[in-house]
This record gives sequence, structure tokens and C-alpha cells, in this order.
Amino acid sequence: MNYKIKILSFLLVLVAITGNSQEVWSLDDCVAYAVEHNLQLKDFKYNQVANKETYKQSLRSLLPNINAFSDYTKNFGRSENPNTNIFENTEFVSNNYGLNAEIDLFRGFQKVNTIKATKFLYKAANEEALQQKYLLAFRVMSAFYDIQFMEGLLAISMEQEEISKKNYDLVKRQVEIGLMAKADIYEAESVLLTDQLLVTQSTNNVIAAKLALIQEMNLENVTSISILSSPVEVDENEAVSETNKDSIFDKAKGFIPIIKAQELRAKAAKKHLAATRGNLYPSLALFAGYRSRYVDNGINNDTGERIPFNTQIKDNAAQFFGVSINIPITNGWSERSRVKQQKIAVMRANNNYDIQKQEMYQLIQQLVQEGAALKTEYQQSSQTMKAQELAFEIAQKRYEKGLINTIELNQSKNLLATAKNENLQVRLRSKINESTLDFYQGLPVFSINRAQ
Repeated sequence: MNYKIKILSFLLVLVAITGNSQEVWSLDDCVAYAVEHNLQLKDFKYNQVANKETYKQSLRSLLPNINAFSDYTKNFGRSENPNTNIFENTEFVSNNYGLNAEIDLFRGFQKVNTIKATKFLYKAANEEALQQKYLLAFRVMSAFYDIQFMEGLLAISMEQEEISKKNYDLVKRQVEIGLMAKADIYEAESVLLTDQLLVTQSTNNVIAAKLALIQEMNLENVTSISILSSPVEVDENEAVSETNKDSIFDKAKGFIPIIKAQELRAKAAKKHLAATRGNLYPSLALFAGYRSRYVDNGINNDTGERIPFNTQIKDNAAQFFGVSINIPITNGWSERSRVKQQKIAVMRANNNYDIQKQEMYQLIQQLVQEGAALKTEYQQSSQTMKAQELAFEIAQKRYEKGLINTIELNQSKNLLATAKNENLQVRLRSKINESTLDFYQGLPVFSINRAQ
């Protein structure tokens, strides 16, 4: 029986390859392609770039603010004559030019703490993008093994169909020679048609499972995909102990991206709180500048000629520098309110960090418990399958000798198919469970580069 299943599985893969002229995809191939072409991951990449720019700008905020200005003014009517400083009715054009520079000497360490906060947020964005890659990889893995499961069910249903076809031919010959009643052939035909329907349904399930993987990978311009199905073996002796869940958690919280991201966000919230508190302290700034002006009615008193532009700019030039201090007093207590709000943000960030750790610990607990349960289920399902195989072989021989009818044989055949289905399902669930636990233990389950 096992030999026939292997032959059928090989033929399925061969038909898929030759019929569609497609390459055979391994799990690593599927994950790598999905990570490269997933559109949702691109959105997280944009978030990384935005956070990186925010961090860079916080560094640039330490530089001085330098601004230049100029204006053009045409004066009419009564205004101050720039030559005599007397108000009179006159008309003239003036230009003012200036250059100002200012640098903060002290602002309650707001900029330093903001730099640290934006750096934490930038790193958190990187971890969140990596987390999405891993989540996508797990979805691809689930879809990959769904195909393998559906192909296994198809192989089993084809085997059942083959058995029913042989029994139908047997009954047909015996009816022809008068060893069986004509009613027996109707029963055999009914069983054969039922198995043929199951083959059709299993085929459709394989197609649907392949479509799910194609969509998860964002694989365009294809309608089918061939995967590299490898035998899934379960080591009944290697079960993760319940006592190991704490050690797995200790390893996982050190590198799982979503945990690290939330930890970084909690640190960023603390730095934002420190920066917000900086608004309660006096701020000190150093400033300097240069100014000059030109008027078109500037007249040299000695020569009576208009003073040239360059001469006026040089003669009217003024330089200055100084220090300014700003002392917050009340401002409607708005700054103290912002501090209180930021304290709440810190508590919320710490709580979210604790929630993420709690959820991961509970997930590891479930995985460990499920792994142990699946080991037991696999042992029992394997024993059941072997027993059903033996029972069916006996039932088949009794049927061929006319000791049991078609209904009794079909019951035995269905029990064998159910046992094989359950065993296949347990094996694939065990494989996913094992891979997931390996991931949380830091083993290289997926070929995803952690470097951002």
C-alpha cells in the first residue's frame, strides 16, 4: 500500500511538471519569493525609511538655524526720510537685507532625548518589518504544507478508487458467470462512483490549496504551482518537555522582532517623557546677525549725487550678537499637562510590552503542549492505520471468496482511508509544530536575513 502511494505521489508531481512546464518550488524558494514580492512588506519598508529620516532630522536639529532675508519697499506720502530722519512727504524705494543665525545652548536636554527616542523608534520600525517577514513566512509554510496534505489525500482517494475499480471488475466477471447476483454489481458500481467523486473533490482541493500559496507569494501570471514534497517523518522520541517552555521563552524574548520592537517603543516613550519635561526648564540661545539697507534717494551732501548701492550697503551695515533666555512660568499649565500625558504613554508602552511577552509565553505553552499531544496522536494513529491495513487485507480476501458483501468491504475500506487521512494530518501538523518551536528556539527555520 505504501509503495503504491509513493508511486501515485510521484506521478502527480510528474504530471504537474510536464503538463504546466513549471519549476518545482521548495519551501525556501516560496518564502524567498514571497518576501521579495509581497506588497504589504513594502509598506513596512516605507515606514522604515520614514523613521530613519525622522532620526536623521533629529540629529540635524543640533545645527544652528541660519536665515537670510530681503525686502523691497516703495514709500508714498508722509514717511521718515532715511537721509534726514525727518517725517515729510516724499517718495522713495528702499531695500533691506539681513542674515540671522541662532543656536540653542540649553533646552532642558530636549533635543538629546528626542534624538534617542527617534533612534529607538527607527530600530523598532526595523524589527516590525522583520516581524512581518516572519509572519509571511509562516503563512507561506502553512499554505505549502496544505498543498502537501491535499496531495496526500488525493493519493489516498486515488488508491481507494483503484481498489473499487478492481472490485467492480471482479463483481462484473462473477455476475457474468453467475456466481453473484446482478444487484451486487450495482452496489460495487455505487462504491466506485463515490470514490471517483472523492478523487474529483480531492483534485479540486489541491487546486484550491495551490491557488492559496500562489496568492500568498504574490506569484503573477500563473494558475498552478508544483512544490517539492518531501516525506514528513515524526520522531516519536523527541518531544519538548513542559519544563523547557521557560527556557524557550527566555531565548525567544531576546530575538523575536515583535518583542524587541515593543521594548524599543517603551524606551522611546521614556525618552519622549524626558524631552517633554525639558519644556519646564528655562531655555538659553545664542544669536547673531548682519543687516544693511539701500534707498534710491540717498544723496551725498557734499557732491549732491546719489550714493551708489555698494557704498550704501557698506555704510549702512550693522552686526549684532546676543544671548536670549526664555523662562516658562504658567502657559496655562499646558506643559505640565503634556508631561502627565506622556507619563500615561510610558505606562501604556510598558503595558503593551508586557502584553506581547505574555502572548508569546502563552503561545509557546500551547506549542509545547500541542507538540506532546501530537506525538501521542501520531503513535496511536500509526497503530490504527496498521491495524486497519491488516483488517482491510483480510476483508478484501473474504470479499473475493464471497464471505462478506460489498457494504461490509466498503466499511473496512473507508475506515482504512480515514486512518490514513488522520495519520497524514497528524504528521504534517507535527512538522509545522516542530518548525515553529525551532523558530522560537532561535534555529534557522527560514532563510531570512535579520539585517535591515
